[in-house]
Amino acid sequence: MKATVSYTIAAASIALFSYSAHAEDQSRVRLATTTSTYHSGLLDYLLPEFEKDTGYKVDVIAAGTGKSLKMGENGDVDLVMTHAPKAEANFVEKGYGVLPRKLMYNDFVLVGPQADPATVSDDKTVAEAFKDIAGVNATFISRGDDSGTHKKELGIWAQTKMEPNFTGYRSVGQGMGPTLNMASEMQGYTLTDRGTWLAYNNKLDLKILLQGDKNLFNPYQVILVNPERYPTINYQGAKVFSDWLVNPRGQELINSFKLNGQQLFVANANEK
Repeated sequence: MKATVSYTIAAASIALFSYSAHAEDQSRVRLATTTSTYHSGLLDYLLPEFEKDTGYKVDVIAAGTGKSLKMGENGDVDLVMTHAPKAEANFVEKGYGVLPRKLMYNDFVLVGPQADPATVSDDKTVAEAFKDIAGVNATFISRGDDSGTHKKELGIWAQTKMEPNFTGYRSVGQGMGPTLNMASEMQGYTLTDRGTWLAYNNKLDLKILLQGDKNLFNPYQVILVNPERYPTINYQGAKVFSDWLVNPRGQELINSFKLNGQQLFVANANEK
């Protein structure tokens, strides 16, 4: 991790924090975001450039979408970067967030053991694959942490009209990296964003078994916390960061970020 970037990475159990000096130090911006933007290395790539361009420092709390939005609701951060459209719309509708902006997208993929005991690689849709996994009682590792990935997974189970209560289903309450490691160790299936997969896959005994289903589209937004609700937040700094991300400089950097020669995210702030 680059020493020039100031990070505060908090575990879920200690995600809520406050410090009275924040109101006085308007050079710092508090960002709550998904573990995927952190574990993929994207923020390590973007933030030094943002800090050079603007002079602002960004304190990052990587805690998953659900916890990130909750920190926004509580006024513990200045902006959020998440990937759960329904939860984000609710966050804005209830007056916690303002100025939601499309930022980028990637996709989810279903990964699992080379042997593929549920033969999901023959399926056309992820819903069919989930049914097959449950049907043979294969091991499935769920993040179980109210993240955007977990919300997507639960939405797919809802489409199957099945409850994920088969004995092979394990809800672990972990971020994407630990969940992938556990799936590899237990030779189970899991749903992951492509960015984190590309960051971890060379350490795992897993492979992509299903991809390309339109249901696996994974959009990210950046949303400011409402300053009318929390006047002491650093709204100005958060707005500078949001502007930078969606303008050509940030968008070009997002598109240029690669791992092992593969682009992880596609910038789409200017798409209608």
